[in-house]
Amino acid sequence: MESIELETTRREMLGKEVRFLRRQGIMPVHLFGHGIESLALQCDATSLQQTLSRAGQTRLINIKIHGENQPRPVVVRGVHREPVRGGLLHVDFFQVSMKELVKIDVPLILVGEAPILKSRDHMIVQELNTLAVECLPASMPGSLDLDVSSLSEPEQVLRVKDIKVDEDVAVQDDAELVVVRVILRQMAEIEEPVIAEEVVEPEEEPSPAEDE
Repeated sequence: MESIELETTRREMLGKEVRFLRRQGIMPVHLFGHGIESLALQCDATSLQQTLSRAGQTRLINIKIHGENQPRPVVVRGVHREPVRGGLLHVDFFQVSMKELVKIDVPLILVGEAPILKSRDHMIVQELNTLAVECLPASMPGSLDLDVSSLSEPEQVLRVKDIKVDEDVAVQDDAELVVVRVILRQMAEIEEPVIAEEVVEPEEEPSPAEDE
């Protein structure tokens, strides 16, 4: 698998001053990890967006810091966006040790064709979208596939134990947890709509490196 790299430099602007960086197309990022000094960094905003699109929050990224000879292996720990327009504010990266296990939530992707869907009376509902796993950084999967081609009967389910993972990846979720379920389409349509209560958004927590 092709490695993902991101060029960065150390950042002097902190706190509210970083808004001037964003106006120049430069994005503030933070780097932290166990046993290392937290660093305030910056990088090209477009390059960062492309990196996030490729890596998500599961693939390993090699951060190159100007002035350092070796890149640092990291994973995305937090993506902070504007509450209204969704614009990117800053990103937190966690530096990992290639010899230490990490726990991550891996996206689940349904593949194959389910015979039950030939009948318009039934549909498939995905109840679990990510799978919690533990592995070494070099073995982190970008996503995991679940084959639904065995779904041919009403009310049939597929569980966590039906997901195939590599030997060096340990699943943390309960093996009996339901991932997908076959249901009657009519039942889904007649369910009463849920009226969402007003949710008060919590204030954004400060990043590990600084407050913004």
